[in-house]
This record gives sequence, structure tokens and C-alpha cells, in this order.
Amino acid sequence: MQYIVTAYDGTDEKAIERRLTVREEHLKSVEKRFEEGHHLYGAAILSDEGKMIGSMMVVDYSSREELDNWLKVEPYVTGDVWRKIDIQPCKVASAFMELYK
Repeated sequence: MQYIVTAYDGTDEKAIERRLTVREEHLKSVEKRFEEGHHLYGAAILSDEGKMIGSMMVVDYSSREELDNWLKVEPYVTGDVWRKIDIQPCKVASAFMELYK
């Protein structure tokens, strides 16, 4: 099942520092999960000033439990970057899924 994960960073003065501290670890994690077929798409959410304030991903996991297991080890979660996470089930159009075959 596919999900849209929208995650917002903290808004305190140390938020960007926390993000940058674990960013490389996060990107390596995403790359691994992309290769496994779990992460389909992702982007940083930017403020009007162009500052990173969150993340959006479309992911594919066999269950919500499997998605939750990923979040338990996601560097932006364990590194206290994401403070609010919204998860919505979705269905990616088949034309887009052809890109991942």
C-alpha cells in the first residue's frame, strides 16, 4: 500500500541544526529504501524564504505496521528533526508506477 508521509520539522532555533546533523544519514537511508522499492518519491518542504522546514514522501509498504517500523529507525525521527508527521494512504497512478519497474 502506498502512503503520503508529510513530516514537519520543529520550529525552535535548533531545528535546522538537528536536520543538518543527520541529513547525510537520512539521505543514505532513503537511497537504500528507494532501491528496495519502499520510497517512491520525496522532497524537502521549504518555507517562503527557501529554508527546509519538513519533508514529503510517497512510500510503498506492505502494511502500516511496516511503515511504522521504518519510522522507528528513520534518522529524522531518531534525530528529533520531525516533530509532526501526517500519514495518509494513497494510490499512485499506474503510469507513475511504471517508472519503478
